[in-house]
Amino acid sequence: MTSPDVGAATRQRADERGDLVVLADVNKHFGDLHVLKDINLTVRRGEVVVVIGPSGSGKSTLCRAINRLEPIDSGRITIDGQDLPAEGKELARLRADVGMVFQSFNLFAHKTILDNVTLGPIKAKGVKPAEARERAMALLERVGVANQATKHPAQLSGGQQQRVAIARALAMQPKVMLFDEPTSALDPEMINEVLDVMTALARDGMTMVVVTHEMGFARKAGDRVIFMDAGQIVEAATPDEFFTNPRSDRAKDFLSKLLSH
Repeated sequence: MTSPDVGAATRQRADERGDLVVLADVNKHFGDLHVLKDINLTVRRGEVVVVIGPSGSGKSTLCRAINRLEPIDSGRITIDGQDLPAEGKELARLRADVGMVFQSFNLFAHKTILDNVTLGPIKAKGVKPAEARERAMALLERVGVANQATKHPAQLSGGQQQRVAIARALAMQPKVMLFDEPTSALDPEMINEVLDVMTALARDGMTMVVVTHEMGFARKAGDRVIFMDAGQIVEAATPDEFFTNPRSDRAKDFLSKLLSH
């Protein structure tokens, strides 16, 4: 009698429930600091999960653990029913399914905007250059910077660079997009131009995990708000439930401080 394919069964269950990203009992330490404590979180296809909480609560570490930019100490993370490999080609292949947008734009300074967006598909996915350029131009149009395609990053504003970073992540045709405080390095007048692009992505059905301090975005575009404190998920609710009737004292305190500014 052959043993059942556990992975296939997991993938089938994920498909049936529409679960795309699953974290089970995830723990992470930085030395003596326990930054993620028994995290359990499921993100469904097409869902926008907004992660909020005070500084040092583990939000960014959670985001970076999902594509193993931060290795975890224990627990399990699956993307579309597949375990995240520890390293090597399998990890690179699975990472290609997970787009990531950081606080700092991380664009290649010596390459044009168009080259920044085409590099990943050509090198990592073997897309033909002409096809990659066509797709890149469509994405740059989508995020409103197609007219900047021949420039270099330093010639663009911070808001424009961040929109290019979003286009670059989308060019890999990811199953899920991770945003780690994507507007925190921007001047106030540039924040909305990036949030507008993200809101449009959410409206188009992109699965997203967004770490942000932008509560307006959480209310408008989020399907679920995850409130973290001291490495734990303290509360998970719809934006309406969370902002109008937070259940935990820690969430109430966090929101009262926000609203008093």
